[in-house]
Amino acid sequence: MAFEFVVGFYSGLKAGSILLIAFGLDSFLEIISGSTLIWRLQKENNGASPAEIEHAEKRSSLIVGSVLLLLSVYVTAVSLFNLFAHSAADTSYSGIAIAIASVVLMPILTLRKRALGKALHSDALVEDGMCNITCAYMAGTVLIGGLLTALFNWWWADSVAALILVYFIASEGLESFNEGRN
Repeated sequence: MAFEFVVGFYSGLKAGSILLIAFGLDSFLEIISGSTLIWRLQKENNGASPAEIEHAEKRSSLIVGSVLLLLSVYVTAVSLFNLFAHSAADTSYSGIAIAIASVVLMPILTLRKRALGKALHSDALVEDGMCNITCAYMAGTVLIGGLLTALFNWWWADSVAALILVYFIASEGLESFNEGRN
């Protein structure tokens, strides 16, 4: 996820692509989510009560959900601005490459996290694994947007694909936010 963040975010800045910037930032949020999950698992390993573990899971979900929703607002605003201003992103071959790698690797990571989550009886880890499926869908969206820009030089492809990406980011954020509140 760290590699995906660095390559996606840097490629997005270099190409002026809100799509790749959003993809990179979402990867960074996945790092935060994973870190809070490790914190929760350490609490359980150190003998915390079920109430403390549940509180840690809810806090983790609330933080990650809030940040994802804020990212959705940012990506929507920038994408709409780019569409109205006719701003085009440059082709990013490194962005296309990281999207291909994510499309391939994220489903594998999902299966591993789900199996481990079930073995540890951790709904948070199973849920985190499902976030990787969302990441694979997002990578597919990034790949399509990047290829449309590279192959056809469609000025609007990056912003439209970023708006599609918002659906995944906002859905993931809303689900996580609601779990943290309940």
